[in-house]
Amino acid sequence: MHGHWQIVGRVLLVALTFWALAMVVPDFYRLYQPLGSFGFYANNDGIITDVQGPFLDETISPAFRAGLRVGDRLDLEQMRCIPIRTLRCATAMAALGGFRLVANQQRAELVMAAAPGRAAREVDIIASQRPYNGWVLAVLLLDQVAALLVILAAAWLVWTRPGIMTWGFFLYVIWFNPGQSAQYYALLQRYSPIALLTQNIAGAIAQGIGSAGFIWFALRAPNDETTSRWRPVELLLPFIAIALAGLLTLSYANLLGYPTEAITRAGVLSGIVVAACAFLILLARQNELLPQDYQRLRWVIWGCLIGLPALVFADAGTTTTLLNNFWPGYSPPEQLWGLLYLVNGVLCLLVSEAVRRPYVVKVSIPLRRVTILGLLLSLPVLFLHDSIDHLREAVSKNVALPAWAWISIAAAIIFFISKIHDSAAHYLDWLFNRSIAKAGERLGDAVLKAEDYGDIEGQLVQGVRGALGLTSASIFREQDHVFRRTASDRAWDNAARALDPNDPMLEPARAHRPYDVAGKTAARNDLPGGLLRPILAVPVGDRLRCLGLALYGPHATGNALSHDERSMLAELADKAASALMKLDDQQLRRRIAALESELEAIAAGLATGSAHPSVPLQTITETNQ
Repeated sequence: MHGHWQIVGRVLLVALTFWALAMVVPDFYRLYQPLGSFGFYANNDGIITDVQGPFLDETISPAFRAGLRVGDRLDLEQMRCIPIRTLRCATAMAALGGFRLVANQQRAELVMAAAPGRAAREVDIIASQRPYNGWVLAVLLLDQVAALLVILAAAWLVWTRPGIMTWGFFLYVIWFNPGQSAQYYALLQRYSPIALLTQNIAGAIAQGIGSAGFIWFALRAPNDETTSRWRPVELLLPFIAIALAGLLTLSYANLLGYPTEAITRAGVLSGIVVAACAFLILLARQNELLPQDYQRLRWVIWGCLIGLPALVFADAGTTTTLLNNFWPGYSPPEQLWGLLYLVNGVLCLLVSEAVRRPYVVKVSIPLRRVTILGLLLSLPVLFLHDSIDHLREAVSKNVALPAWAWISIAAAIIFFISKIHDSAAHYLDWLFNRSIAKAGERLGDAVLKAEDYGDIEGQLVQGVRGALGLTSASIFREQDHVFRRTASDRAWDNAARALDPNDPMLEPARAHRPYDVAGKTAARNDLPGGLLRPILAVPVGDRLRCLGLALYGPHATGNALSHDERSMLAELADKAASALMKLDDQQLRRRIAALESELEAIAAGLATGSAHPSVPLQTITETNQ
């Protein structure tokens, strides 16, 4: 029975994944061929709030040239979708409640309500191709790539770790991802109004279920476990999903002639309630978790704190006129909304990493990188988008660039931004991790100056453990083709004293690079468990021979070792290998010198006719060999 439900779950997972991808993948075509626009924005009450749209000037907007002005109102009663197979219905679904792009040269049939000084009238509009530039293409490309990664990562979590937690996160990601779906909706609007209406209703249901799913995820992250205190909340979640889905579905009542701007705003604001509830639940659960799980939960908390408000803000700006109450007359560039969706998408990936990995690094490390990337992308969009648009227009007047040229320009922009991001992130990592570098230099100097094996091993074990604040550390030295534990801390008192040289855990050591130690591998080799479990193995040796293997646990706070710490340990292991080889060389030289001295004494005794009494024949034989 369990196997049957597993098959059903996987079939459902595949179907929902294809649906999520189907909504975002078609927009890659927009990189080659942009969509068109009617050039106006109408809220869910049918009131026209903008007649310029994405065009550089309102005089070239199809809506403005057709006579539409800010303050005009669509006659919702005349444009209702009864019957549904009409151009008016298709126009209403494409125009109400959002600035949607449509197929180029698409025709719209609008019925305008009477207003003071203006009689009721019908207006036909032909969509014109919207302008685009490198920034629009760059943001679109980033959004679509991030959406693919987010959707596939969430689906993979369900496939490999099926449970309420991963399903809740996946249901959230189906709808709340950074991908844009203008091309998908344009195709439905052009060819099948029934399919478009079905998609709208399915989307509303998906939003409601996804919001409740994220709360469910917050109740169980990061191990799909919760306590009895949260059971009543879990029992309420199905009813919350139904209520949210019903509220969002009602926002489409404007297709039946009813104004729904207030309902739509309530639906968007419900996202703020969801974000606040999820955040408060995560904060309340911190003390219920072990240190390593607490660190993973911190990633989720910061994901909610940054990603969810960005998502709600972008939804409010693109589907309602709610933000006009705070910034009247200001129309942010379209790319800004794409960047806000991107922030949420990137942090969704961070959340999936927190679920996938048993140990994570400090949350400040990925947050620094995301912050730098966000600043690099958003500042030019906020302050230079007008200049870039005018520059593009000037270039187009003198040189007719094909669509692929603008795609190349967008790719070049992304490439240079990535290079700047890498350099800035590297500098900040160096700035914040100077203490690690200093600790590595101090330990390395002590290792190189060590006079015996115990001093070297002490620096690799007690020295590293104290400098980095690790839970455990040990070293296994190669002796007679067996790795034997020669130094460790108290956490290893009852653990293995030797490692099987044929165990798969030792195979990556040949690459002479630090590598992770899985939980099953540690248990198989009788290594410490829990927070004391070693999670990193660092080979000590060169490319020709592995002299030893140093094993390290996580930080006492539960964090994994960062990239800089791993690099420091790799450099320290190289110095330890040199120091061990130096001691081996010195020991071998002393042995050779002793043997040579004994041979000289034997030779002198043979010359005088008296053998050296202290040198047995066995020693002579071994020396000759």
